[in-house]
Amino acid sequence: MGQESSTRSTGGFRVPLPEWIRDYRKTWIKPDIVAGVSAAAVVLPKAMAYATVAGLPVQVGLYTAFVPMVIYAFLGTSRPLSVSTTATIAILTAAALARAVPGAGPADLLRASATLTLMVGAILTLAGLLRLGFVASFISDPVLTGFKAGLAVVIVLDQLPKLLGIHFPKGSFFQNMLAIVTGIPHASAATVAVAVMTAGALVAIEHFFPRAPAPLLAVAGGIGAVSLLHLQSHGVDIVGHVPPGLPSVAIPELSLLASLGPAAAGIALMSFTETVASGRAFVEHGEPVPNASRELLAIGLANAGGALLGSMPAGGGTTQTAVNRLVGARSQLSELVTAAVTLGTMLLLGPFIGLMPQATMAAVVIVYSIGLIEPSKFRAIAAVRRTEFLWAVIAVFGVVLFGTLPGILTAIVVSFLALAYHTSDPPVHVLRRKPGTNVFRPVSAEHPDDEAFSGLLLLRPEGPIFFANAERVGHKIRTLINQYQPQIVALHLRAVSDLEYTALKMLTEAEKELRKQDIELWLVGLNPGVLAMVQRSPLGDALGRDRMYFNLDRVVAAWQARRSLDRQGPLG
Repeated sequence: MGQESSTRSTGGFRVPLPEWIRDYRKTWIKPDIVAGVSAAAVVLPKAMAYATVAGLPVQVGLYTAFVPMVIYAFLGTSRPLSVSTTATIAILTAAALARAVPGAGPADLLRASATLTLMVGAILTLAGLLRLGFVASFISDPVLTGFKAGLAVVIVLDQLPKLLGIHFPKGSFFQNMLAIVTGIPHASAATVAVAVMTAGALVAIEHFFPRAPAPLLAVAGGIGAVSLLHLQSHGVDIVGHVPPGLPSVAIPELSLLASLGPAAAGIALMSFTETVASGRAFVEHGEPVPNASRELLAIGLANAGGALLGSMPAGGGTTQTAVNRLVGARSQLSELVTAAVTLGTMLLLGPFIGLMPQATMAAVVIVYSIGLIEPSKFRAIAAVRRTEFLWAVIAVFGVVLFGTLPGILTAIVVSFLALAYHTSDPPVHVLRRKPGTNVFRPVSAEHPDDEAFSGLLLLRPEGPIFFANAERVGHKIRTLINQYQPQIVALHLRAVSDLEYTALKMLTEAEKELRKQDIELWLVGLNPGVLAMVQRSPLGDALGRDRMYFNLDRVVAAWQARRSLDRQGPLG
C-alpha cells in the first residue's frame, strides 16, 4: 500500500510523488498559504538586494526566488526551507564574475551568471548522485562562523558607497576603506537620510513587530518616498528600469567554464552548507531530518534549472526559512506560494520596483548581513577551546584580506589544519582502578587512592593512530615506560578506532625494543577491525593469543596470577 500511495499511474508508467504531497493534510493549507505569502515579503526585497550585491540587475533576484524555489519544493526534503539566494552566495558570485568577466556589459554579465549558476548546479547534482552529502562536515563550525563574519565585513564595505551616494573604482579591501573615508565629505545628504531611515525602520520593525515583513515595508517606504518627494532630483540614485514579464531563456557561455570552475566549486559548497544548516535548524518534532545527499541533488537541480531562466546561484536562506516556519509553514506548499507571489511581482510590479532607492537596498543588505557576525558564537568558541577561536579569527581575516574566493579556500584549508592538529597529538593516559570496582580511569590528583599495580603499566591511547601521529604516540609511550619502569606494558586500545599500517609498524618495533629490555607488551580491548589487522601482521605473530586480552580485568587477573607464581618459586 505504501508503494502505491507514493506513485500515480499515468498512461503506461508511474510518476513518483514527493513525500509531502503524498502525506499532505487539509489542515495545512491555510498555514502554508499564510507562511508562503509572509516569506515572500522577506524573500523578494532581499533577493533583489543580493542581486545588486552580485553586480546583477535586480530582476535576477526575482528569477532566483522563482525557478529554484519551485524545483526545490518538489525535490527537497526540508519542509520549511525557503530557497533563493543569500548574502554569502551573492558576495561569492560577485567575486567570481568580477574575476571572470571584468568590466562586462549587462548581456555578457547575465551570460556569465547563467554559466556560473549552471556549473554550481552541475557540481551539486553530481555530488548528490555520488552521495557526497558528508562533505559539508569538512568545514568546522568555528571556521564557518569566522568565514561568515568575514563575509559580513566585505558585504558592508561593498554597500557603504551606495548608502553614502559616492562612487569610486573598486580595489583591494584597504583601497576601498580609504576611498570610503575620503569620500565621506562628498556624501549625498539625501541618500544618507534615506539609508538611515530605512535601517532605522528595519531595526524598529524587527524589534517591536517581529512577525511583520520588515524588508517589504522598508522597500515600500523607500519607493513611496521617491514617488512623493521626487528624491531623484536631490541626488538619490534609484534602481531604474526593471523589465516586467517572465525571464527569457539564458544561454550559458561555454568559454567561461575553465575560469569559473574553481569559483563554482566554492559556491556549490557554501550553497549546500547553508541549505543543510538552514533545513536542519528548523526541523520540528515528528518531521524527517533533511537527507544530505537528497538535498545536494535537489539544490543542484534547482540551480541548474534556474540557470536556464536567468537566475543566479541559489541556496536555502536562514532568515526567510525562519519566517516561513515561525508563521506556520507545514510543508513545501508554502514555497510554491512564495514562488507564485514572485511570479505576480515579475508580471505586475516591475515599474514600481524601478523606483526603489539604491540606498534602501544597501540598508536592507547591511542590516541583514551584520547578522552574519555573531559575537556570542565567538565568545562560546573561545570559552571552550582557544585554538578553535584562533581558526575562526584566521577565517575572518582570510576573507577580508584575500577576498571571498581565496577566503573560502582559506576556510577549508584551516578546517583541515584544525582536523590535522587535533588528530596529530592524541592523548595517552595512564590508567588506575577505582577501589572496590572494575572501573579503570586516568591518573588524576582528584583520585589519589586509585589502585596502581606494581610492575604493570596500563596505558590507553585515544583516537585513530595513523602515519600523522604514530611517531608522537610512540614517543609518549616510551616516555611513560622510562618513567614507570614496568615489567609489563598493557595498551588498552578500546578507544582506538583504527590502526593504520605505519602505526602497526611502530607497535611492532616497540615490541621488539621492549623485549630486549625484558619488558612484555600486552594488547587489550581490540575492536574487531583492529584485531584483524594485528593478527595479519608480524606483531600478531610475536604476541600470540596469550598476550592479547579482552578487557583490563583479565589483564590484572593474569598479572596477579603471575606475581603469585613468582612469589611461590619453582616447585620440587
